[in-house]
Formats: sequence, structure tokens, C-alpha cells
Amino acid sequence: MHGRILLVDDNVSGSTARKTVLEELGHKIHMASSGADALEQFSQHKFDLVVTDYKMPRMDGMELIGRLRKQSPDILIVMVSGFVDTLGLNESSTGADAVIQKSANEVTHLVRAVNRLMRRKKPARGTGGLKAKRQAS
Repeated sequence: MHGRILLVDDNVSGSTARKTVLEELGHKIHMASSGADALEQFSQHKFDLVVTDYKMPRMDGMELIGRLRKQSPDILIVMVSGFVDTLGLNESSTGADAVIQKSANEVTHLVRAVNRLMRRKKPARGTGGLKAKRQAS
């Protein structure tokens, strides 16, 4: 399934590499260079998934995830960081659906995470999935 993905990273070279790979898979990519830029784009466009860096000036990835979740609780989010092991970042501590360590294998892990999450989202659209369950409780 192809989707609209928002890439958030203050490092242009890192986000460009991710953008290239995800576009090759057929996704439509939008880029933001800061948390504030990401929030502005998120309020103006519909995205299926957000990929955000953890360490950014003024607003880190965890704060961005918190703000995105307030606007759209079901948005799929992947966090990428060079500090996963050092800071013990994981899905529970960050609020992301997947957390990926920056490394030589980062692109492979990113592609797998995006594919897995996008497959998970597809049935939820047609059946009401997560939203229907959350509203019922």
C-alpha cells in the first residue's frame, strides 16, 4: 500500500536518503525541517504516516509525537534516532509505533517498519478498526 508520508528531520542529508528510498517504493513524501514545520504541514495535509528524527532543535521528536497524537491519535509514527540504545528509546517511552536506531541498516529497518505499519493501517480504514474500538470504550 502506498501512502502519504511526512519526513521530519533537521538534517537534510539524512532525510533526503530516506525520501529517496520511500519514493522508490511508491510513497508520496513531504518533508519538514523542524517540529513546528511538521505541525504546520500536518494541519494542512492528510498523512498516513510520519517519520521523525528524535534530536532536533527547539522541539524534539517526542514532543512532536505528543502534539501529533493530540491532533490525530491514530496517526502512524516511526521515530529514527542515533540515541535509541543510549537513552533507552522504545515504542512505550516515545509514543511512536516503531523506533529505529540510526545505523548502516537503518534504511532496511525503516522500509520494514513502514511496510508493516501501512499494512496494519489498511484494514482499519475499511472496518473502522482502531477508531471504532476507541470510540466504543
